Amino acid sequence: MATTPEGESAELTSADGDTAHTIVSVRIEEALGAAAMAAICLISFGNVIARYATNVSFAFTEEYSVFLLVFMTFVGASAAFASNQHIRITFLLDRLPASLRWICELITLAATTLMFSLVLYYGARVTYSEWYWEETTPGLGNPAWIYTIWMPILCIAILLRVLGRGWAVLIRRRGAAR
Repeated sequence: MATTPEGESAELTSADGDTAHTIVSVRIEEALGAAAMAAICLISFGNVIARYATNVSFAFTEEYSVFLLVFMTFVGASAAFASNQHIRITFLLDRLPASLRWICELITLAATTLMFSLVLYYGARVTYSEWYWEETTPGLGNPAWIYTIWMPILCIAILLRVLGRGWAVLIRRRGAAR
């Protein structure tokens, strides 16, 4: 079985670069991230033009830009795990035997699952608190939970991608090695 430079088996990657273990295409996250980035660019460009022409800044630009940036970060994290391009130290990992790489992958997936489970839990608590107390944003007076609800929703997406990665790498590949 051929391996990639990262030590992954070639069977996990299809010809178009999408991972074979994903049921839902990574292109969804890519499209959502691109849409968020485009919206940030348009909002910021509009604000610059308005400030230059009228010497007045739009109030909503910072609020929406921060939300879109956080949204884009979570969507990017989901896409990174789905396509196995998340941050890792490969200098040492590539030099380990396959059994130790498998253990490192297990530790990575467990730590990621724990971290995003905690973000999911605390993000849901914050969202509920903002909804319960009818908290509004300082800039526009929008309900604050509209912005924070995306944190637990996108954490679920990330956790599903991590679980899919775990299934592909730890279960399927381990079974194929036997």
